[in-house]
Amino acid sequence: MHTLSKFKTHHLQAIEYVLCDIDDTISTNGNLTPAAYSALWRLQNAGFKVIPVTGRPAGWCDYFARMWPINAIVGENGAFYFRYDPENKIFHKRFYADLETRKSNRRQIDKIAEIILRDVPGCALTSDQPYREADIAIDFCEDVSVLSECDILRIVSIMEQNGMSAKVSSIHVNGWIGDYDKLSMTGYLFQEVFDCDIHLEKNKIVFIGDSPNDQPMFNFFPNSVGVANVKNFTSQLIYEPTYITELEAGSGFVELTDLLIANHLTAAV
Repeated sequence: MHTLSKFKTHHLQAIEYVLCDIDDTISTNGNLTPAAYSALWRLQNAGFKVIPVTGRPAGWCDYFARMWPINAIVGENGAFYFRYDPENKIFHKRFYADLETRKSNRRQIDKIAEIILRDVPGCALTSDQPYREADIAIDFCEDVSVLSECDILRIVSIMEQNGMSAKVSSIHVNGWIGDYDKLSMTGYLFQEVFDCDIHLEKNKIVFIGDSPNDQPMFNFFPNSVGVANVKNFTSQLIYEPTYITELEAGSGFVELTDLLIANHLTAAV
């Protein structure tokens, strides 16, 4: 991983889209700092299209899409994207699976959740589980005492043994049924909303994240950035980000924002 000082100027000036994880990337210790929220506005006002790509639930993403200065949001690790059109007051929802499939999957994953809660003492369903459409999220440190890496891997193993996809974030293990992830739904979003093929336009996109569930994005995008706390997961990362910030979490997001805007202004002169 290289420091942001190694980010070439012409690569920075080509960026039009900022993709960002939320937990421990924009947020810091569960809080959205004034500086990080201001960074979202500054990016938007500078002309960048800003798209959070998160494991957080549909209920939260509905709020973010309406209230934050963003152009769209990918949620539940790729189960959907939401987009709000304030001018026409239209809320667009695009799910990977149809409603009946989601209902069927829900019955299966609820049963698997019962096994996990029984077999891994100390874990819990996340407090935001009631607002989820397509997955389960198992809390291992947000509102419970921190679980061991062995316990986290046990949660992942139970999910995978029961036919689920499983991803570890900085606070949760998310599990779902379906062949999708953050990257695949991002691809649908760009094609359907921005008429942009991410395979051909990678140079226009930067992604910033912090944990193992961001690996599809780290691997795919050459302009990938980890906030400094991504180093906490080095042993779990097969694919690392290209660059790393000096500061952690929301402060690292602000660090990247400052760099993007400075180079955007330079290019405009």
